[in-house]
Formats: sequence, C-alpha cells, structure tokens
Amino acid sequence: MQLILDGKKLRYRCRVHRVLARKLGFPAWYGRNLDALYDCLTDLHEDTELVLVNWTATNLLSMRQVMEDAAADNPHLTVNVEPPVDA
Repeated sequence: MQLILDGKKLRYRCRVHRVLARKLGFPAWYGRNLDALYDCLTDLHEDTELVLVNWTATNLLSMRQVMEDAAADNPHLTVNVEPPVDA
C-alpha cells in the first residue's frame, strides 16, 4: 500500500494523525500522539510506503522523524520524502 501525505493539505499534526489512523486502520486505542504513532507504525504487517510531499512545515518535522524511526525498525514500512513542489 502507498499513502501520499501532502504537507500543503495536512499542515497540522492532528490532521495527519486522523488520516494515518483511517487509511492504515490503526486500532481504537490509537492515542494520536508520537509514541502511539511509532507503536502503530512498527506494528504494521503489510508492506506500506508513506510518501511525504511538501513536508516542510516545522511542526511536522517531529512526525517525520518518528515515521523514519519506525521505518528503520519495521521492514514492512518505507518512508520516502519528496522535495517540495513549487506552486
């Protein structure tokens, strides 16, 4: 599965959490915080690619780091960061 997360549309962490939970089928206990995000991403058993596009907002950098850390610990998860697209 490939999931494209566009930073221009998802400027706030709460929206990113919501999209990830819905699209990746996170459990009901998902706490929508960085620790819970890491736990859910490292528990994925289906090959999943997260593509981060326009991911330049500073408030999203900690989320990006958690995603990359989870990908390093889960062979089923890949995170690719694409350069910003000029408007």
